[in-house]
Amino acid sequence: MSFTFTTAQRVVFGPGAVRQLPGIVTGYGSRVFLVLDTHIDTDGDLVTGVGDERLLWPTQGEPTVTGIERAVAAASEFGPDVIVGIGGGSVVDTAKAVGILLGNGGAPLDYLEVVGAGKPLTAGSLPVIAVPTTAGTGAEVTANTPIFSPEHKVKASLRSPAMIPAVALVDPELTVGCPPAVTASAGLDALTQCLEPLTSCKANDFTDLLAREGLRRAALGLRAAYADGSDVAARTDMSMCSLLGGMALANAKLGAVHGLAAPLGGMTGGAHGEVCAAVLAACTRANIAALTERDPGNPALERYAEAARILTGDPAAKPADGIAWIAETVSLLGVRTLSRLGLTAEQIPDAVKQGLAASSMKGNPIVLTEAEVTRIVEESM
Repeated sequence: MSFTFTTAQRVVFGPGAVRQLPGIVTGYGSRVFLVLDTHIDTDGDLVTGVGDERLLWPTQGEPTVTGIERAVAAASEFGPDVIVGIGGGSVVDTAKAVGILLGNGGAPLDYLEVVGAGKPLTAGSLPVIAVPTTAGTGAEVTANTPIFSPEHKVKASLRSPAMIPAVALVDPELTVGCPPAVTASAGLDALTQCLEPLTSCKANDFTDLLAREGLRRAALGLRAAYADGSDVAARTDMSMCSLLGGMALANAKLGAVHGLAAPLGGMTGGAHGEVCAAVLAACTRANIAALTERDPGNPALERYAEAARILTGDPAAKPADGIAWIAETVSLLGVRTLSRLGLTAEQIPDAVKQGLAASSMKGNPIVLTEAEVTRIVEESM
């Protein structure tokens, strides 16, 4: 098998790794545009030791068109050498969007898929250093930024290989303070981003290695990190799961869960990870049923069985056992259903239509019918 593989220029991983941040930043310049989660202490060592000249840009919530426009305008006026994003996936994604738009010029809607002009991002990005404080999206090694357009009530992406950060600095100790609800939704997103690339029609031998290990780490760490947020070993497992999932999805694509997550997130305002978690069991069940019925020779069926064995620890586990483990975990971690997130029955047809057209659906192991996708959403209500 032949394949190409793209990821961050440099990955720095491990408890305490964030202490290397000032030195890493110095290698790119002295002027730093610092995108921060609002919970970060701006007077703490994590911030004050970064760069000689800093412009702080606190941000909260998932990126929006207007929010990105404002951040780009501020960064452009400041003229940074490097952009640093410290926070959850949305913060890292904001940093990536600022970097690529400074490199290419123009506004988000010039390049956004679906709701924008969709122009290609042909130029490079300002260097971005990604420092995640949650274990979920793998945004530190992915090549896109999902952005919510309130006007269209949908999330769409800026996308370019140049958006992969120059440095991914992953310190599991930074995730210790995550509340249980964030640990749950982010962790289930990380698990999904290993399961979908493993079963993707775009998978290859190398991404398989990453996805398998990511699932193993999720099996070890997800429930444990939720039960005890101070468990650094569990936090390390989940940070590794997130990192590996990000690498895998950037090179092997995703599937129906993420195909639905964009429109459902836009309609409900729910956090990306929570929306993914809400539909994960039903999507997995639908894929396995469709493969069994219409394409029983598809290697993805064995991949689902393999995932079940990894997640349950049972060498005799079948795909149905994997679904049961996922459903049980979603329940144990208190994830809200789509109806509790605010989706109404009247919105289901539009969510299905948008989900079927989403780019993530291209990686799904089998083409799902409108009826099958409708059933996924209905079962997730």
